[in-house]
Amino acid sequence: MVGRVPVGLSVVVVAYDMARELPRTLRSLGSDYQRGIGGDGYEVIVVDNGSPVPIESALPADGRTTIRSHHVAPAPPSPARAANIGLEMAEGPIVGLMIDGARLASPGLLNGAVRAACLAPRPVIATLAWHLGPGTHMDAAASGYDGDAEDRLLAQTGWEDDGYRLFAISTLAASSRRGWFGPLSESNALFMPRALWEELGGLDERFALPGGGLANHDLFRRACALDGVQLIVLLGEGTFHQIHGGAATSGRISWSAASREYEALRGHPFSPPVNEALYVGHVPSGALTHLEESVRWAICALGDKRPDHSDGER
Repeated sequence: MVGRVPVGLSVVVVAYDMARELPRTLRSLGSDYQRGIGGDGYEVIVVDNGSPVPIESALPADGRTTIRSHHVAPAPPSPARAANIGLEMAEGPIVGLMIDGARLASPGLLNGAVRAACLAPRPVIATLAWHLGPGTHMDAAASGYDGDAEDRLLAQTGWEDDGYRLFAISTLAASSRRGWFGPLSESNALFMPRALWEELGGLDERFALPGGGLANHDLFRRACALDGVQLIVLLGEGTFHQIHGGAATSGRISWSAASREYEALRGHPFSPPVNEALYVGHVPSGALTHLEESVRWAICALGDKRPDHSDGER
């Protein structure tokens, strides 16, 4: 694009009706929050998947981070098409996708992805996911955890000064419950070279359920199945889900319904990819308990060779 400085990384964020959550997500992707990477080295592309009130008002205008946006209207219930539009808009040679715009990023996420991309010719760079609060958001209503409780929790934590504090107030998401050393079912911040995204063809837009069903799970599994790829998992980095009534985490779309759609499209039940991973990064002190949990899971798995195909909400 004439007049634009080339970027090394593009981050696509898909959002729907997230006036509360999206500003915090973009704050966590800002150049004054992300460590080890300058604002001129990356761009953020926000794709609004048909929000009743377009999200432009939620976009920061401080000029420190390049943010572009696109509004999809009319939009299907699934975010798959919006994600693909964002991937087509991306200009960087390395492209990341956050299919859920309600997720805060850890401070070293972007720098970690850029560094990891140099370690293999065909890297698939994955991150774990956490839910803010004392439990997964599928169970939030029963425990009384809601947006107000989360707002108070975040305000007390001081996460904007040090985003690694989010580990101390979060719970591993179901798709990441096996920890850093077990198979991941999906990655809610997935990075690959642009050429791999093109080879993959983006997300399969036949996943039509609200929230996408297992579209993101399918994307990650297909990426890991490409010839010659190296799965790289970022240690000590990840995303933190804000409660917002999402289709999966609110229970409006059940795991069984999403599984039925997946089986209808793929002809077999979903199971996580089992690629041997390369681990890159450092583990901040706040994440040590999650590291310990990950090691315990891995040790237990050594004595139980049965594949764990069950999952749950994101």
